[in-house]
Amino acid sequence: MTANTQTATRNQAEVGYETSKFALGVGIASAAMIGLWATACMASALLSNGLGGTVKALFTAITG
Repeated sequence: MTANTQTATRNQAEVGYETSKFALGVGIASAAMIGLWATACMASALLSNGLGGTVKALFTAITG
């Protein structure tokens, strides 16, 4: 009975580890996609408004 208990505990630990590893991978991938999107948006704003207009708009958005 002890062997079965140890095997069950080991399997539960492996499932927890794999689940945690998957969740971390999804989080990293999501953060990378968000970063790429933010970079693309900033580049678009710079091309549309120029450096001065973008800085002014950013300052206005932060201060209200």
